[in-house]
Amino acid sequence: MSHDAMTQGTHDGRPASGGGRKRRGAPRKRRRGLKITLSVLLVLLLAAGGTVYWLYSRLDGNITGVDIDKALGDDRPEKLPTSGQNLLVLGSDSRAGAENKDLGGGGNVSGARSDTAMVVHIPEGRSRAVAVSIPRDTLVSRPECTKADGSTVPPANRVMFNSVYSQVGPACVVKTVEKMSEVRIDHYLEINFAGFKDLVDAIGGVTVDVPQDIHDKSSGLDLTKGPHKLDGTESLAYVRTRHGIGDGSDLGRIGLQQQFLLALLSEVKSQDLLGSPTKSYKIASSATKSLTTDAGLASLTSLAEFARSMNGVDPGTMETIMLPVAYDKQDPNRVVAAQPQADDLWKAIRKDGTIPESAKKSPATGG
Repeated sequence: MSHDAMTQGTHDGRPASGGGRKRRGAPRKRRRGLKITLSVLLVLLLAAGGTVYWLYSRLDGNITGVDIDKALGDDRPEKLPTSGQNLLVLGSDSRAGAENKDLGGGGNVSGARSDTAMVVHIPEGRSRAVAVSIPRDTLVSRPECTKADGSTVPPANRVMFNSVYSQVGPACVVKTVEKMSEVRIDHYLEINFAGFKDLVDAIGGVTVDVPQDIHDKSSGLDLTKGPHKLDGTESLAYVRTRHGIGDGSDLGRIGLQQQFLLALLSEVKSQDLLGSPTKSYKIASSATKSLTTDAGLASLTSLAEFARSMNGVDPGTMETIMLPVAYDKQDPNRVVAAQPQADDLWKAIRKDGTIPESAKKSPATGG
């Protein structure tokens, strides 16, 4: 037998039998097929991984972070002795830019104010929550603050609360709230009006039970008493209306804002987001692209972890309260914190979040 014939066969050098030529082709074909299959799977996995990474990066890049801790320093109230959390949630009324052009501001207005402000307290166990709304017209004592450019703004008394944001920035709003309440703010979240509108549209609208007929010529909002499913534009007008409800002041619309917040949270929680990845992404994109948070939450991972930790909070049991206020004696168009109710309210927040009825009474509303 020739050398070529002896060595022709399997790869381990054993002589091939008479049928060896036919059998050796099959393993090679299977191996080649396996290599092709693995290559395709690898390409698909890489493509999927690239898509996931791109989606993650896009959402993650939407979020704007503010280093509140660095701006405020160490002179702050102590943290809660429990695992409870305190959040300051602001709705910004920035009307600059094309995205805000159709939202009642004209698109050429510079600056912004904190149109809506809520201190949300989540007690230990994170199974319930209390939201305290601070009227935008409340006169407060603004502490000394540092702007984003490093310049210092001196303290001032009798400053309207919603002007602090435009004059000094979000870190000073946090510092002002901490000074007036002695409550340590753990996290800061802000969403502007354009983002609010897009978020409502992304989830398919929010149903609210309108407490009374609303005819607001300023915003164009025209609703009859009873349940209505509102789209983004209507929802924005609903939480901003002040001339169509109550006495036309900011106090009347706070009730609408609190009602809408609970309805929005309930709607989001009821949606089958896992069953619709496309819708989930749309909602996440709308929520993050106009979101500003403290540095600790300024990533998709941190936000997701925080949201999961809040999963036990039922919007249906969330308590909403307005900071007790009285009309200012010098300027009846402004309000001041009513005492001792306001101090009792903040004391309860610092303790365990159980608010006594006496701390909820607001002379300005007769409650």
